[in-house]
Amino acid sequence: MFSNLILGLHIAIEPVNLFLIAGGTFLGILVGAMPGMHASTVIVLLTPITLFLHSIPAFLFSVAIYCGELFGGSITAILFRIPGTSAAIATTFDGYEMTKRGKAGEALNAAIYSSAIGGLLSVFALIMIVPFLAKIAIGFGPTEFFSLAIMGLSVISGLASKSLLKGTIMALWGLLIATVGMDNMVGVERLTFNLLSLRMGISFVIVLLGILPLAQVFKAITECFRGETKEKRILRKITTQIKIPPFWSAINSLFKYRITLLKSSLIGLIIGILPGAGGTIASFLSYGEAVRSSKYPEKFGTGMVEGVIAPEAANNASSGGAMVPMLTLGIPGSETTAILLGLLVLHGLRPGPMLLIEAPDLVYSCFIGMIIANIFIIIMGVSMSKLFIRLLQLPNYFIYPGILLLCTIAAFNLRNSWSDVWMLFIFGIIGYFMEKYEWPVAPLVLGMVLGNLLEDSFRRALLIYNGDFFIFFKLPISAILLTIAFMFYLAPFIRTMKKRLNKKNA
Repeated sequence: MFSNLILGLHIAIEPVNLFLIAGGTFLGILVGAMPGMHASTVIVLLTPITLFLHSIPAFLFSVAIYCGELFGGSITAILFRIPGTSAAIATTFDGYEMTKRGKAGEALNAAIYSSAIGGLLSVFALIMIVPFLAKIAIGFGPTEFFSLAIMGLSVISGLASKSLLKGTIMALWGLLIATVGMDNMVGVERLTFNLLSLRMGISFVIVLLGILPLAQVFKAITECFRGETKEKRILRKITTQIKIPPFWSAINSLFKYRITLLKSSLIGLIIGILPGAGGTIASFLSYGEAVRSSKYPEKFGTGMVEGVIAPEAANNASSGGAMVPMLTLGIPGSETTAILLGLLVLHGLRPGPMLLIEAPDLVYSCFIGMIIANIFIIIMGVSMSKLFIRLLQLPNYFIYPGILLLCTIAAFNLRNSWSDVWMLFIFGIIGYFMEKYEWPVAPLVLGMVLGNLLEDSFRRALLIYNGDFFIFFKLPISAILLTIAFMFYLAPFIRTMKKRLNKKNA
């Protein structure tokens, strides 16, 4: 293994490859910061160009885009409450609140360093335990995926929502939205109301653009038809005083929350390994775990730096984890790794167990390339932080029309349908009232993310085990996950009962 690492290092630091890694990281950061854009889309668009390159430079460039995108999504999530990627949704909960309190620099620093460290830790772990992690991934079947999805929903609905009832309702609504359209297994229409536009389902991107950025536009319109909103005026005033904390301050903050950083990186690594899970689930689970283990869980959502560190470390760590099933089993762990898998095939390589034997130079140069890409994230993130913060000083009449235009274009380009644009505005109005009456966004979003995984895993498990509903409790991993989910869901009740008992005893 050591000789392969030396070979990979030698290849990755060649001037051309180093330039491609830097360029890919920079492009990935830009793509991640643009709502509606995805690394997978950019990699596909650039595939005709990368085919002219050797397989290793082409793969290093594409992997760097993937790594950069996961961090880039946090920039707009922190500054504007607009997650550039779905994996950055959880970052908005505390990151944007820190910006409103004049701590945008601290939030960006936390995102930069936790993203890079999470990514680095996942790559180092991959290098050491690739064979072992591949075996774990094989062991997850439909029952385990179902239980994992239930656990994710219970964490967000129970712990990360101020109201358990509201959190549960929003999670169920998200699951309901995920069922709209054609049934994946039997092809029957569900909840379409004979509307052609709903047969393809309600896009997750449409809902995301509506309830987050577009809701902010509607909020601005209702608060002030002329000039700036009160919130925007506060932000503009604050940004003139915002300073980027020095390097030692950022490191001190990460050291203070080192347990959260390590746990979140581990969660991201494990979730990333599971095919189909991805950085979004990892970020939500790590955020929920940060809430659960905190001494002050009620403060999350008000501007806690842990609320930025946890999801950012997890979603970047998931990038390393997602490479495991792709490189060792030929199974993509996320949408982007599915595109990377196709890129390997186009270059005449066979992803799977034999890839480590047939192309060790590509595999280990990929590992080294990911390490270098995460180092570039720190360099580029720190050097560009002041530019990011200056975006907050743009005038109100430029920001909100720009957001509205970008959301509309992204919605229409998704499926070239005006129905999606109308759906965008409907969810924008819903998102406005959700924020006004404090209905949580996270359970709704996660319900949509996990909806298909939850349903497909449940139905496949019943088919495999002849309709045995108790199979989820008979298999050990599934039973453990469901037990944890039940405990997480009941945690608010237990916490409330303890407070009442303490008051009575006092």
